[in-house]
Amino acid sequence: MFYNLLASNVVSYVFIGVIVVLLVAFFVWSYISNKKKQKNFNDTINAIKPGSKVKTIGGICGEVVEIDDEENTFVLKTGTSDGGEVSYLKFDKQAIYQTDAKPEPAEQAPEKAEEPEKEEPVSEEAPAEEKSAEDKEADKDAGSDSDSDK
Repeated sequence: MFYNLLASNVVSYVFIGVIVVLLVAFFVWSYISNKKKQKNFNDTINAIKPGSKVKTIGGICGEVVEIDDEENTFVLKTGTSDGGEVSYLKFDKQAIYQTDAKPEPAEQAPEKAEEPEKEEPVSEEAPAEEKSAEDKEADKDAGSDSDSDK
């Protein structure tokens, strides 16, 4: 009976430990995911320039006319541009919901792409030389075979 009580306590402690580890892992994963989304959103907002199309969180669509980085605001031109009424509204950059602006790609990616290009030609040269020597021998053999046929 004592053994059963001891075994059930160990199992319950292991079960509680697994649950705690899973909860901690979930919170860490959630934090990293949210941080990545926030960084992508900030990169997109910072990529907005005059002429970019924007939709605000209030549903107002228009074209960015002016950006003020000191106040963290932008001026949005709305309305019809065919001689109709046009309105200019000033918004905080955090009011952006959607935009057609794309953030500039990171500068680190081209550096990594250059490294494999430098290594590939070196590794290809050695087999090419071996093949050319083998091809020469094959050509000699083929040449002697064609001479004997004549």
